[in-house]
Amino acid sequence: MSLNCKDLLGLEHLDKKDLQTILNSVGPFKSLFTRSVKKVPTLVGKTVVTLFYEPSTRTRNSFEIAAKRLSADVVNVAVNTSSIVKGESLIDTGKTLEAMKADYLIIRHSLAGAPDILARNLNASIINAGDGFHEHPTQGLLDLYTMYEKKKKIEGLRVLLVGDILHSRVAKSNIWAMIKMGAEIAVVGPPTLIPSNIEDLGVKVYYDLNEAIKKVDVVNILRIQLERQQENLFPSVHEYVELYQVTKERLAMARPGVLIMHPGPMNRGIEISSDVADSPNAVINEQVTNGIAVRMAVLCLLKPKRKNASSD
Repeated sequence: MSLNCKDLLGLEHLDKKDLQTILNSVGPFKSLFTRSVKKVPTLVGKTVVTLFYEPSTRTRNSFEIAAKRLSADVVNVAVNTSSIVKGESLIDTGKTLEAMKADYLIIRHSLAGAPDILARNLNASIINAGDGFHEHPTQGLLDLYTMYEKKKKIEGLRVLLVGDILHSRVAKSNIWAMIKMGAEIAVVGPPTLIPSNIEDLGVKVYYDLNEAIKKVDVVNILRIQLERQQENLFPSVHEYVELYQVTKERLAMARPGVLIMHPGPMNRGIEISSDVADSPNAVINEQVTNGIAVRMAVLCLLKPKRKNASSD
């Protein structure tokens, strides 16, 4: 089974069949986690490079574990101590790594479109680990899989995204994927943190959390980036807590068995109360576990190209 593509740059341009192919591929990889030896030889002899221009703990480590469990060789490029700080361009960095026979290059970059630039210039498979405010496709996929695993379906689920939708690449990947799979998506947050044209994507917009949370099946809580307060995009942390923190009292208005999700890291006491984060309905740690299996599936489904492959 394959996606018939070289790269994973985002979920906007994947169709429902592609998304279902990925979902169907995750389970067998997750089943490895219960074994004493959690490795398979699928990518033996292949090299996976992580190139993170922004800080990351969860995503980078998740990709590294996923690649190692597939028996790939893994190289982490320390951007701050590489030739990048000497002015090397993104394309030259990518071509240098490809000349070292990198088969997969996983990139996180502050500029939207950086992974696409590499994909158009390299034969290696490029995986977007987050680019600017654009997309974070593997986070979107692991959120999708977690919902699918817990609810046994996606179609017809009512999903609420809470918080900073404007700057969230996670929100955008969630919206693209979940709408294609038949979920009903709503967003809620301060008016200054909701994109003005988001309803064009088929999303319902709320500004009142108490109204938005009624009868939903899944609440996906986005991290509030505290630097946004310095940009005067919401008046104060205290006011945000009063209006948009997900609490047990507010969850009582959702459907029974509502799933609580968060991409992490959490700001406990700000966008989510501790009793919600630690409640039986929260699947936040399971999202982390599922992220490894999802990234294993993605690595296996993509097909790097090689010039003169027969001579490698």
